[in-house]
Amino acid sequence: MNALAASELIVNERGAIYHINCRPEEIAPLIITVGDPDRVPVISKYFDEIYFKNSHREFVTHTGRIGNQKVSVLSTGIGPDNIDIVLNELDALANIDLVTRQIKPHPVSLKIVRMGTAGSLQKDIPVDSFVASTHGLGLDNLLNFYLLENNEEEKQILHAFQTHTQIHSAFTNPYISGAGVSLLKNFAKGYHPGITVTCPGFYGPQGRVLRMGLKHPHLINQLTSFRFGNHQIGNFEMETSAIYGMGKILGHQCLSLSVIVANRVSQDFSRNATLAIENLIKTSLDILISNP
Repeated sequence: MNALAASELIVNERGAIYHINCRPEEIAPLIITVGDPDRVPVISKYFDEIYFKNSHREFVTHTGRIGNQKVSVLSTGIGPDNIDIVLNELDALANIDLVTRQIKPHPVSLKIVRMGTAGSLQKDIPVDSFVASTHGLGLDNLLNFYLLENNEEEKQILHAFQTHTQIHSAFTNPYISGAGVSLLKNFAKGYHPGITVTCPGFYGPQGRVLRMGLKHPHLINQLTSFRFGNHQIGNFEMETSAIYGMGKILGHQCLSLSVIVANRVSQDFSRNATLAIENLIKTSLDILISNP
């Protein structure tokens, strides 16, 4: 196999991957991703020991341990374009030799868990509650640049969604991918299950109107009313479908856990979003560490 070119796999002067500026030994097999760089220390304060701290652009990394389990927390910044960078570079650290630029013969599967905020699309998923995403359904187009294969259930959900919303390629080309089952099974109690829709923006793409009109003004109502068997759309945000789709292609176990800070049906907003996020972090870390 030919070595990957310097223009394709960019390694800096300290032997670290370009954007997140980490070397392989500086990343744990269990990685928690957050959007906000300031949320990294909010999670790493629960570590028993921190081995490594790094900051480059919006990508802040802390690696340490909780008990005997090595854990990294990494900020991605907002949006699926940043997830494209982070997932590719995390995978490269695990599965490409940065010196020889050769893909390793035996793939390593990482556990990647997003902890973030989201808006609820169901009245019975109130603010301050938790969602464990069964699927990520992308309106952002990122995975249409990659070869993503769906199982039969995913194909059926996607077809039903496109029929229900009448969304077509002139608007966006939706895609879908499921959560890592080995992670999702541990988050049945205390977490609402649901499909998470990922949008490529916060305002118009999530149906907010300030001074610009919307091309698809009924989208929120269509998302809220969508049903396929036991599946419904629980929430939307800006990273989950990209994490799930890329994770599936690369062979990683991925899960997205969200705390609801806004309910778009009842139009409520959390009175203490900081406390709600803290509760999500503490609860989810306990489950992750108890189920290595």
